Amino acid sequence: MSHIGRPGEPDKRSLRRDLLAVRNRLTADDLRETSAALAGRALELPELARAGTVAAYVSVGSEPGTRALLDALRARGVRVLLPVLLPDNDLDWGVYEGEGSLARVRHGGRMALFEPAGERLGPDAVTAADAVLLPGLAVDTRGMRLGRGGGSYDRVLARLERAGARPALVVLLYDSEVVAHVPEEPHDRPVHAVVTPSGVRRFGQES
Repeated sequence: MSHIGRPGEPDKRSLRRDLLAVRNRLTADDLRETSAALAGRALELPELARAGTVAAYVSVGSEPGTRALLDALRARGVRVLLPVLLPDNDLDWGVYEGEGSLARVRHGGRMALFEPAGERLGPDAVTAADAVLLPGLAVDTRGMRLGRGGGSYDRVLARLERAGARPALVVLLYDSEVVAHVPEEPHDRPVHAVVTPSGVRRFGQES
């Protein structure tokens, strides 16, 4: 299906550009400090405290850091699933077994990603997660998330819906990325909570 001409896209593109420009000005010290704070806030979430399986991701570049959180979840005995990008932009999944289990993979001309090097569990593995941590660039006061535009997590959310799975959906962001309004399209779905270095904000829909 063509995405050209969808009403929300031009606004989304300009908002992505502005948000990425702010992220790209962050220093290494900024990234270290926010990563530690983000992990601390996320670990306080009841949805993560009671989760047996969490689908997460390895942050890259200037994204809010997830490494400390991944290791803390694993130390708790949580089964952490990490994505593997497929050629069609869908996601397969593998289990995180510590930093040594990650492989640096470059997909075409994009930024290299860190992916689990072990067994592939299939795209449907995410439906067993009790919580799904989503990357993003912004979230608004209704819980509508702005992604990077690749569509991978739109597929994940559609797969969860088809399976009748209802994990907690949590987006990890910087404080300035909680905004008044994100342009939305018919397929967009709200998240349940956003975690930033300064705290947690929940949204109104049922979890």
